[in-house]
Formats: sequence, structure tokens, C-alpha cells
Amino acid sequence: MTDNPAATDDVAVSLRARINTGQPHTARIWNYWLGGKDHYEVDREAGDQIRRLHPGIGEYARADRLFLGRAVRHLVGQVGIRQFLDIGTGLPTADNTHEVAQRIAPDSRVVYVDNDPLVLAHARALLTSTPEGRTDYLDEDLRNVDAILEHAAGTLDFSEPVALMLLGVVIFIGDDEDPYGLVRRLTDRLPAGSHLVLSHTVTHPSMPDVDEAVKFWNEHGTPKLTQRTPEAVARFFDGLDLLEPGVVSCSRWRPEHDHGAEPEEVAMFGGVARKS
Repeated sequence: MTDNPAATDDVAVSLRARINTGQPHTARIWNYWLGGKDHYEVDREAGDQIRRLHPGIGEYARADRLFLGRAVRHLVGQVGIRQFLDIGTGLPTADNTHEVAQRIAPDSRVVYVDNDPLVLAHARALLTSTPEGRTDYLDEDLRNVDAILEHAAGTLDFSEPVALMLLGVVIFIGDDEDPYGLVRRLTDRLPAGSHLVLSHTVTHPSMPDVDEAVKFWNEHGTPKLTQRTPEAVARFFDGLDLLEPGVVSCSRWRPEHDHGAEPEEVAMFGGVARKS
């Protein structure tokens, strides 16, 4: 990212010109479900159609965002992590990774990574930071591991533990692209004491309408999605030490408010694991 405000504005204008407003996009629909403002009519129509196919889909977005907050608070407050590499950032909403982390530890450093021109156009909203910490943004694709780590090293110290955040992004990596090898390449480059935080929409016999919603999306939207079972999602943590309660519905990962009943399960599963 450039430090020249005028150049940054020129980049934002150029990126906005590349944004396709005639086809629904997952980042904008996700933003719509979360109550944000960065979406178009085509996104709202697709989002509403998906919600008709699967009425609980909006809860997945909220459960995923709350899972992010709980995971970051745990890693900062209980583990002492001060560095985050958040790949697949998505459009900024409330309680982004740097906001949650720096609220507890102002010296936290966060690098956001996304390849969506709309997200990059909103990068200034992500680049706010406490004076003690630092926040940066990288326009890159998850598949380009070497480029991500090379550029992130300008902000993060890879001799110290890092939290790798992959929330709702690996679903865009097809089975023919070696998704497990891709995640392993990232975690292999991180030092001991680092953590992986990952969430993924799942296919499950008890939730058949999720598959219908994904099918609709793959027929009308971009980028395409690859559904995986909870067991397949758990494989992303192979070789790491899973924190309790393991890979579960995001709504059930260490809920902070105990009302006596287990939170309702959603088809967005996640987990947190430590690299020994």
C-alpha cells in the first residue's frame, strides 16, 4: 500500500471501475447479511433467494463473525498472541480482527489479505490502528503463499507466534487445487506457538437446504464454492493441537453467554489449533 493519499485515492477509483455490479458476489452478500452497506441490488436479490432456500443462512454469517471475536480474544488475552495474518478478509464490518485484538492489546499487529477489488477499495477502513500497533493490507490471493508471507514479513515478525486466520475462505479452493496442502504450506512457515483459526461452511445430512443454497450460488454467483463435510474440515487441522471443543459449529465454539442451553447448531464449523 502506498503512503501517498492522492495515489491511494486513484487506486480506489481504478478498483471501483473494475467492480462488477451486474453479478452477485459473496463478499457483498456476506456484508448484506451482516447488516453492512457495501452491496448492490443484485447482491440483495441473490442473498434473499439464498435465504429463501435456507432461512438460517444469515445466522451463519453472524456466527462466523462472533467466532472470530471469541477466538481473537482468547488468543490475545489467554495465549498472548500479538500478531495476526488474516487471509480472506472480506468487507470491513464491526469488530474486525485488528479492532478486537487491539482493544485488549494495543500493540497487536495485523496484516489483512484479500484479492477482491471491492475489499481493496475499502482498505482504508481496515488500515486504522492504535499508535502502539500496526495494521496493513495486502492485495493477494490465498494460493500465492510465498508472496503473502514475503510481503507480510514487512509488518509481522515470523520468529514470533502468529495467528493465521482463514475464516470462510478455504471454501473457495477447489479439491483439485490441493486445499489441505495449501493450508499446510502456510502453517509450516509459521513458528511454534502459532495458531490456526479456520471456519468453513459444511454439508451435513441434517441440513440439506444448505446444499441447495450452495448449488444456487454456484449457478449464479462468483467465485464458486466447494462444500465439505465436518470431518473434511477437521482435516485442515491435521498435525496441529486442537483446542477444546475441537471443530464444531461456530456458534458452539466457547460461547460466552451460558443460558443453560447449547446454542443452535449452524452449518458454519470452525476450530482453533496450536502449532507445537
